[in-house]
Amino acid sequence: MLNRKIGQPIFGQPIKRKIIPLYMLENFSEIKVETPVDKIIRQIRSLITSGQLNAGDKLPSERQLAEKFAIGRSYVRDAIRKLEFYGILKTLPQSGTVIAGLGITALEGLITDVLEIEASDFASLVETRVFLEIKSAALAAERRTLDDIIALEKALKAYEIKLEQEGQAIEEDLLFHLKIAEAGKNKVLKSLMLIIIPDIIKSYATLKVCNSDTAAKTTDEHRQILNHIIDQNTDAVQKAMQFHLQDVLDFSKKNI
Repeated sequence: MLNRKIGQPIFGQPIKRKIIPLYMLENFSEIKVETPVDKIIRQIRSLITSGQLNAGDKLPSERQLAEKFAIGRSYVRDAIRKLEFYGILKTLPQSGTVIAGLGITALEGLITDVLEIEASDFASLVETRVFLEIKSAALAAERRTLDDIIALEKALKAYEIKLEQEGQAIEEDLLFHLKIAEAGKNKVLKSLMLIIIPDIIKSYATLKVCNSDTAAKTTDEHRQILNHIIDQNTDAVQKAMQFHLQDVLDFSKKNI
């Protein structure tokens, strides 16, 4: 047996090492680390899509879920809160958390990354959102009820409170827009918005779209949109929505 070091030539011949071309890096995938919240959401999604959980079924308590997952209750609470935001779960007073009927058909788009967001994808998402939002606002002005107005007022107030407390309120902002879609009474339009909204939320945070400088302007524009909906002024609300989203539309185009 030869006694030599690794890399030392054999019988005077150098060892040839194969160099892997740089283009081969495309065959490797980024390793994505899931948080406990992501894992909980993934499990709940799997149970729903497989039919093991159905609309109206009650989830175990936070304590029971935390014990089952062997994690802290705060993770369970965060997962439930996110799924409630997208209409997948609903917490009923004195009844616990149940699977909601609304939104389950859009589940795959809501809690998975449908798109690997690049700058150009973000621009397309925002452009699509603008088209949907303008039509949604017009339908809301045309079809809103007193209950819709109350829900919109509540959503706007939640946005203002969160903004005052933390300086930004991205989810509350988009929830206000979802309430506009609900007021339009077009479930398909709302579902389309639900599909793209998770990626928009992620991109807003990554690209730092929202900041404290735009907060006051956004609040005033939300109020104007709501007032036009209350007055059932379809022309004015479409113009107000276009103006409201123009800044983020311009921002997205600059980042292509």
